[in-house]
Amino acid sequence: MSKTRVHKRALARRAFLSQGGLGFGVAAVKGLFQQSLQANNKPKSTLSERGVPPGIAGLPHFAPKAKRVIYLYMSGGPSHLETFDYKPELDRLDGKPMPESFTKGQPIAQLQGQALKVQGHLSKFRRHGQSGQWISDFLPWHGKMADDLCIIRSMVTDQINHDPAHTVMNTGTQISGRPSIGSWLTYGLGSECDNLPGFVVMTSFAGRNPQPISQRMWGPGFLPSRYQGVEFQSGGEPVHYLRPPRGISDSLQGELVHRIQTMDAIHNRERDQPEVRTRIAAYEMAFRMQTSVPHLLNLADETKSVLDSYGATPGDGSFASNCLLARKLAEQGVRFIQLYHRDWDHHGDLALYMDMCCKATDRATWALLTDLKQRGMLEETLVIWGGEFGRTPMFQGKGGPGRDHHMKGFSLWMAGGGIKPGTSIGSTDELGYNASENVVHVRDLHATILHQMGIRHDLLSVRNQGLDMRLTGVETARVLTEALS
Repeated sequence: MSKTRVHKRALARRAFLSQGGLGFGVAAVKGLFQQSLQANNKPKSTLSERGVPPGIAGLPHFAPKAKRVIYLYMSGGPSHLETFDYKPELDRLDGKPMPESFTKGQPIAQLQGQALKVQGHLSKFRRHGQSGQWISDFLPWHGKMADDLCIIRSMVTDQINHDPAHTVMNTGTQISGRPSIGSWLTYGLGSECDNLPGFVVMTSFAGRNPQPISQRMWGPGFLPSRYQGVEFQSGGEPVHYLRPPRGISDSLQGELVHRIQTMDAIHNRERDQPEVRTRIAAYEMAFRMQTSVPHLLNLADETKSVLDSYGATPGDGSFASNCLLARKLAEQGVRFIQLYHRDWDHHGDLALYMDMCCKATDRATWALLTDLKQRGMLEETLVIWGGEFGRTPMFQGKGGPGRDHHMKGFSLWMAGGGIKPGTSIGSTDELGYNASENVVHVRDLHATILHQMGIRHDLLSVRNQGLDMRLTGVETARVLTEALS
């Protein structure tokens, strides 16, 4: 066949796809249309043909402790000094000048060049559970699950401002355009769910203002686009552009998809383009989602006692409702579920807004862990809670006291999924400024997440622009064996 004919055929195919006008959801009928045409004795299609990412041969590297991850991402940087890091010395020095030995030559976000004074805790701390975990009074429901948590009190990151710090926490580097951790996991392990994406994201906010978060935080980077996170809305239309247009019948959908399949088969015999296959696979997944997502996001089948335990009101878009939906997604086999709550950037009036954020998230987090445990799912579900960085021990704010961004030491916790419960790892210094004992970098957290899913972080790589790229990069990363049960 001449190059001219090949070029014309490629153009005709692109024009057909772009001008079809029936939308993403219409073309997605491919899956059921195929099934209706096939005889019952025909072998089923492979996972990849059904639109479900197949994973990499040879993975997992060893028996995993967790089947899935639920990441409760507290966007904006919750204060470790009002949540999990109790420092009596901070209260003793409240209002006094911050010792220069802590801050000299250190990166500070908005307080750079200002007179620094110590800000004591804005909440009382108490010991909880048999483990005696120190937890702030802002988080009373966390106190009820203290013996389920492994609290890391010595986290550090590389970036002090929100967007680059989000990028580090989600992709392992401040360089934009790299795959997110959810994309790495679905790329490596594939999906166990036929009619839902392997990586789902939901967002919520409650407080002063929603902390911005870029969609590239759940992007696939240089991985095929089928591994990107899919954002679900907990109110209104659950997924944008999913429903087919009015007046489009099944037969019309089927005819359209049949023609697309025929042209695609011809095209792929001539040139192999993975992104074309990805798009066609996405059509089928979209159709499956047309029926599965509305049912999934309908909370009417949940009992009143369950709704009350979460504090969830169906369709309100709250963190509580998202936590309940996360449990339902986990039951359906979704591999990576990430909930962003976008209101933790408290430069002033910290006590007021911490109270709002904690009331919006604390009980629902407890309900999620309790619900998973009661259903026998917590032991195979790795749950993570934390933000992109912490807050300074120094005062900030013109009104009520607040705290600036801080990357030298902050707190995060994990639970379930083979994590040792009722434990803590590391510590910061006497003022909560520097991680001083058993320092844990974001790379170490990522290595541990991969490990619990049965993946060696140093063996999961993709060749890109001449380099073997990994989630944990080329720098040293370690699995937190002290956190493992």
